[in-house]
Amino acid sequence: MLFPQIQILRKTIYILTFMSVMTAFAQDWVAHYGEALEMAKEGRPLILVFSGSDWCTPCIKLDRNIWRSEVFKAYAKENYVLYKADFPRKKINGLSEEKIKENRALAEKYNPKGHFPLILVLDGKALVLGSTGYHNWSPEEYIAYLNTLVK
Repeated sequence: MLFPQIQILRKTIYILTFMSVMTAFAQDWVAHYGEALEMAKEGRPLILVFSGSDWCTPCIKLDRNIWRSEVFKAYAKENYVLYKADFPRKKINGLSEEKIKENRALAEKYNPKGHFPLILVLDGKALVLGSTGYHNWSPEEYIAYLNTLVK
């Protein structure tokens, strides 16, 4: 009679282990801009990314080739604070009202012309140190360029 309960317990443990491993390898994007700015005050530059994640081809390429690369993720974890101001168009990718308002306010301040993708490097005082967009570079080249904007 205990056999089905043991199977359920094993499946539950497997699922929880899988989820914790996936969380460990997830990108470290900060959920709220205010939180990201507070973290940047500790000395790491804030990488603010304006993206159209489901309609902007260069944004999608940047995400796939740079942001998701193991090289970038490992480097960013120690050296950057990451925040993505996303502007998806498909309902399935919709954001919460709070997130939409936050991203719109950031766009009004930092991206009034609506360029996508736009990557800004900010200091802990929210001052723009530099900007860039999509380039067909390796993750190492992208990191090197971002670092030139910090200095």
